[in-house]
Amino acid sequence: MSASGDSKESLRRLLVVKPGSKVDLLHFDCGATSGRDKADAEKTIAANLSRLTDLQERVYAEAKHAILIVLQGIDAAGKDGTIRAIVGAFNPQGTPVTSFKEPTPIELAHDFLWRVHAAVPGKGDIGIFNRSHYEQVLIVRVHNLEPEKAWRRHYGEIRDWEKMLTDEGVTILKFFLAIDKDEQRQRFQDRVDDPTKRWKFSTSDIAERKLWDDYRAAFEEMLAETSTGYAPWYTIPANRNWFRNLAVSEIVADAIDELKPEYPPAAPGVTGTIVE
Repeated sequence: MSASGDSKESLRRLLVVKPGSKVDLLHFDCGATSGRDKADAEKTIAANLSRLTDLQERVYAEAKHAILIVLQGIDAAGKDGTIRAIVGAFNPQGTPVTSFKEPTPIELAHDFLWRVHAAVPGKGDIGIFNRSHYEQVLIVRVHNLEPEKAWRRHYGEIRDWEKMLTDEGVTILKFFLAIDKDEQRQRFQDRVDDPTKRWKFSTSDIAERKLWDDYRAAFEEMLAETSTGYAPWYTIPANRNWFRNLAVSEIVADAIDELKPEYPPAAPGVTGTIVE
């Protein structure tokens, strides 16, 4: 996993977490741009979003593929901002967005994947998860909500579940948005200073921030244990919003393009003659 250097190699190749590799977030450069320039990037982002508009329309019309985009990251990492940047390219009819909050009593009465499986996009849709089933090896681990033996078992359950989804034709793209501790502090301060964003900040954010090192360890193991050839993780340097948007839009567009979605043929009997 490399996020630095001047190479213009595909960001998909540069930022992927290779299966079986160890992940060191302590020394990961969250401000890296992989040699990209902001001015050029803005043009590329616009081009990527145009590609995504076309690709999503083809995916929706063909109704053959399902794409699941998973976003994870520490508080203020930019999950909402990523959704706003990317979803703007899509027709909302084919782009369900699911935000996973604290489980309800009914959800807690089922296995942890029950509520998640119900939100997996169907064929023709590009679904986005804001947080996900990975909370079961993140917040559950950090807050000791389950014994270690239990949450460690979830790694294998998640891999098996994602393998089943991909076997059924779901393309899974998982993005870990990486910011450093100073950047999080600044983003929290910006929220407090802006009356229109102050509602997004609470004292619980300060309490969670004190667990930074615990979350870092949980994220590192999550990435190492669950990045697979069929459902890879991409670790995105997210201190700079423009680079985050560039990387995610490029990777999503390239992955969908590989599926080669096409408009279906006209219905039987439909010709070029206009019905009078």
